[in-house]
Amino acid sequence: MSEATRSLRNAKLGVVALVLLTLAGAYHFGIFAQVAEPKILAETLVARGAWGYLAFILAYTVLQPFGVPGTIFIVAAPLIWPWQTAFALSMIGTMCASVVGFSFARFVAKDWVSARIPARLRKYDASLERNAFQTVVVLRLILWMPQVLHSFFGVSKVGFWTHFWGSLVGYTPTLLLVSYLGSEMFDASGRIQPGAWPILAGLLIASLLIAALHRAYERRRSSGDLRSAERGV
Repeated sequence: MSEATRSLRNAKLGVVALVLLTLAGAYHFGIFAQVAEPKILAETLVARGAWGYLAFILAYTVLQPFGVPGTIFIVAAPLIWPWQTAFALSMIGTMCASVVGFSFARFVAKDWVSARIPARLRKYDASLERNAFQTVVVLRLILWMPQVLHSFFGVSKVGFWTHFWGSLVGYTPTLLLVSYLGSEMFDASGRIQPGAWPILAGLLIASLLIAALHRAYERRRSSGDLRSAERGV
């Protein structure tokens, strides 16, 4: 094993150890309990005053890629701050978490992560090769920010900046909606209010429509490529 390979392996092991230590520290100091639900998270951040902004982004960035649901953070944000602030902080936190999840999968644990990507995501490999930006946008609109999607993009061939900007576009509608209508969709405990169901239903329908249009576009494009290839032969 060359010195460069050994150094790279040691660096990767160091990053993994740092992640594990960070998560262990978060558990030891009760941070997981504080972000267990939006109400508790909101109370914790309010108690920190202006430092709550930084605490929100750091907690979101570090914890979401490794298991804590991002919805806890974006639901808590409009319970604390005006919708403009909630949207800005939610977007920053979501993008930072996505970059961490993407980078960890690509640069640190690619082989381990790649073996655990579900088949339902692997079917999008061809779409990413043909039209990476559009596919990233659609998948973020439909699936949003599960950790496995961060990892899938990380082990795929999509470029970093394509993933970054595609994710930004895909996240924007939902984050804007939740931030602006947060007080109408969720109560002080972060539970969904009855009036939120029509909003969520509309969002689901819109996502399914976008997915259907994307699939139709991909089928049409594949058929066109096939006809072109046959004419070429």
